[in-house]
Order: sequence, then C-alpha cells, then structure tokens
Amino acid sequence: MRSNYNKLGSYIRPVDERNSDGSLGEDNLYGISVTKDFIVTHANLVGVTFDSYKVVAPKQFAYIPDTSRRGDKIAISLNTTGEKIIVSSICTVFEIVDEDQLLPEYLMLWFMRPEFDRYARFMSNGSAREVFDWDCMCGVELPVPPLPEQQKIVRDYQVITDRIALLRKVNEIIEAQSFSIFEEATKNSIEKKSLKEYGKVLTGKTPSTDAPEYYGNDVPFIKTPDMHDNLYVVSWESALSKLGADSQSNKYLPPDSVIVSCIGANAGEVSLTSCEAQTNQQINAVITRFPRYIYCALKKSREELRALGDAGSTMININKSLFENFQIVSVERGVLEQVEKELTPLFSTVKNNLHEMVLLNKLTSLIMSRLSIGTI
Repeated sequence: MRSNYNKLGSYIRPVDERNSDGSLGEDNLYGISVTKDFIVTHANLVGVTFDSYKVVAPKQFAYIPDTSRRGDKIAISLNTTGEKIIVSSICTVFEIVDEDQLLPEYLMLWFMRPEFDRYARFMSNGSAREVFDWDCMCGVELPVPPLPEQQKIVRDYQVITDRIALLRKVNEIIEAQSFSIFEEATKNSIEKKSLKEYGKVLTGKTPSTDAPEYYGNDVPFIKTPDMHDNLYVVSWESALSKLGADSQSNKYLPPDSVIVSCIGANAGEVSLTSCEAQTNQQINAVITRFPRYIYCALKKSREELRALGDAGSTMININKSLFENFQIVSVERGVLEQVEKELTPLFSTVKNNLHEMVLLNKLTSLIMSRLSIGTI
C-alpha cells in the first residue's frame, strides 16, 4: 500500500435495512447502472412485493457484487436523491462511518474512475460467476486527504458538471426552438423533393487498414457512435492522416454537411459535421446550402427513413440510392432561405456549447486522474 493510501474498510460499514413495513413501493424502486447512476427499473413488477428489498438512505451507497455480466464496469452509485429508495436484495448497501473523515461525494468520484472498474474486475472471484464481495470492497486502497481538500475536489467537480448540465439543457431548448421554426415554415406544405435535389449525396468509405500510414490525427474520421444524438459531431474516436484522407479525396465533407447513419439499429441518426471530415461506409451525407433545414426535416422523418431501409431484411440498410431519392418536405426558395437564415445562429450556439462541453469533460477527467494524488 502506498504511503498516502488507506484501506477503505476503516471508513465504511455495511447496512442491511429492509423495507419490511412496505412503506416504499414501486415509485421508490431503482436499479443501478454501469454508468454509476440509480435508474428507474424496467423489470416486470406484477405481483411483486417489496418487503425484502433493501433500503438505501440519502448519502448511502449500493452496488451489485456480481461483475461477471457487466463488461468492464461495476454497477455502484451514491444516493443523492435526498430520499430513501429501495434496491434489489442482491445489492450490497453501505455507508461512511464518519463524514468528517471521508466525504461520500469524494468516495463516489473515486468509484467513477476507470481504474476502479479495472481493479474491481481484476479482484472479482468465483467459478460460476465473478463477485466483488464486501471483503474486496474493504480492501480498496485510496488517498484520503484532509477534509478541506476533499471538499475542494468535490466542489470543483460539481461546478464543472453543473455547467455541462446547463449547456445540455440550453441545447435542448435551442433544438426545440429550431424545430418550431421548421414546423411553422412547413406546416402548409404538401410538396416534397428528394435529398439529391438539395445538394451532393455521397457515402463514406474506410481507407485500407493494411496501410497504417493512412491513419493519424489530421482529418476526423466519423463513425456512428461519434454522433451520439448530438446536433454536431465535435469529438471522434478515430482520425486519418492527410495521406489516408487524400487517398479517397472524393470523400471529404466540408463543415455543416448533413450526415446520417444508414445501417443497423442506429440507422436514421442525424448530425452535422463541425469541421472538414470523412466518414466510414455506414454513413450517408448531404453536402448542401441548406444543412440546418435538411437536419430538421430528416430528424422529423427518421422512422419513415428507417422503414425505407428495412425492406424485410434482418438489418436496416439505407443505401445511397435509397437515401438520395428519399423525399423531404419542400417549401419555396424564399421560405427555405429564410428558415436557414433563422436557424444558423441557433445551430452555431449549439455547436459552441458542444465544444465547451468537450473541454469541460476533459477537465473532469483531469480531476478524476488526479484523485490518485489525493489533492488538486
């Protein structure tokens, strides 16, 4: 054990309060996700009684010891609802003995670190199923700095996450406003035009993976997971080198291109490019003067678009021919230009907010990485 690290067991104790009086019911029942949140359960609760369920009071923790079917994550969360909740009896519930020694919020930050997930999976044991039991939890080692330092770490993290939540809410409001503008402009229109009438349509492509020199950090290479239901793609997992991108120069997309996932369960997801980029072959794109109008039209037509690519097959596949001939609501040119003009500053605000969120998330990662030092 490192000199500034302490074993968690000396700071926590198990709790086994049951909902024996039945005072807490379905509305108070939660599951625990691998994203470290308490979530509303979707289990079939017909005929279920809740008297054996475990109670989790505010500032208490609960986790699922069985780690064998949750990938590389351990499902654990801190009750910050301010009310008592109930969880399945398979969960382990515990609390901090003395909050003047260790803050629950500080400990939760430690549990959110990827390093903790890796440690929990490594330490899990068992034959039929792997379990991170109470003894394993007590054996966790972590730095416990003085209370004022813990408070500063928690406060800094909370300020950042509150800002991220605010920006996310602002973006939701702006996007709703954008759709209102679009719907008002198109409410009396019965005409439709195909996507290819609005601009150039193309499908992405993946450069040869046998040429490692084609991959680097020069040109964003967008894949469906990078879209994540965001209006703009502002971060990505992969990138191409200039050499790789130039090897398929006809696949370049300028900023504000409309991109649409075309294969599988996420088919029909729509985003815009925030900079020059390329995509893989699972994404169709429209290069147009009216990207914001088309974004709104496609978002409103997602189910229709998905149905077009279904065709009774086992997997949705919206190929380029189907995509470029897909029809969206049409308005006269003057109205189209006016809608695009009104949407442009709104979309720019969303893009700026998303860029800020990326930077803020990097700051939260920095705070999490420095927890191992025990000070910020």
